Amino acid sequence: MFGLLSAAKADFFTEIGSFFDFVKNAFLNIGIPDIVDILLLTAIFFFSARVFRNRKVGALLAGIAICLVGYACAWAFGLSGVEFLLAAIFKIGALALIIIFQPEIRELLERVGNGSLKGIRTLGDKNVKKKMHYKTVDSVCLAVQMLSVERTGALIVIERTTRLEDIISSGTRLDAEVSDSLIRNIFFDKAPLHDGAVIISEGRITAAACILPLPKHTIVSGDLGTRHRAAVGLGEISDAITVIVSEQTGIISVVNEGELIRNFTASTLKKYLFRELINENPTSEEI
Repeated sequence: MFGLLSAAKADFFTEIGSFFDFVKNAFLNIGIPDIVDILLLTAIFFFSARVFRNRKVGALLAGIAICLVGYACAWAFGLSGVEFLLAAIFKIGALALIIIFQPEIRELLERVGNGSLKGIRTLGDKNVKKKMHYKTVDSVCLAVQMLSVERTGALIVIERTTRLEDIISSGTRLDAEVSDSLIRNIFFDKAPLHDGAVIISEGRITAAACILPLPKHTIVSGDLGTRHRAAVGLGEISDAITVIVSEQTGIISVVNEGELIRNFTASTLKKYLFRELINENPTSEEI
């Protein structure tokens, strides 16, 4: 048995040596077409990563990596049953990934078709993103300031890297330009969409009256209402920033990465959002 194990290990390391020899020869024989091919693949992976920006993707990739390691171990040690099972999973894996990421794949193809190259370039354009976040922060802070004075409850979610498609689907899609007047109208207590959260994605109000999940792991103070609990619940599963206005007290709060921070003013909120979204502090004129 030990002889078989040693032989399997020897074969395994032989395969590894062959792989490194292949990599070495590939680098030695690289040409201009190969460089162009690598650059194109890099661009494809980069733009795909910008669309597939979801924490769930990371967990899925970790699961795939574990399966690959398991398959390699099963092959090395001759575990034919495990090897057969994992090979069967990999055969249907491509189709499963297409089904799982159907919304993201459709979004990527729509950007290529509708926005042409200009739409794709804006994904990595820092100046475009800064202008987008400037307008979003200004509009949100103006709206929140008035909502706080009026004691009108509000729940405003600013999407970052984690995709919130499931949350958006729970509400009413709008796809409207962000403005303080629109936000205030949505949360007016007689408005049909006031009960729920507004989702802001890439400088647009994507949806309103959205349902947020309640927290599963974080204990929220009993004197806080459903809005604060829902914001903390969303913070447990995403990196979105959620701004809350209390209907009872008018207090402005923020949930970021599951942490609830209270007692903001319009100016301190603007400073906070600038720092978190744009990674810089606003000038005195911007405040």
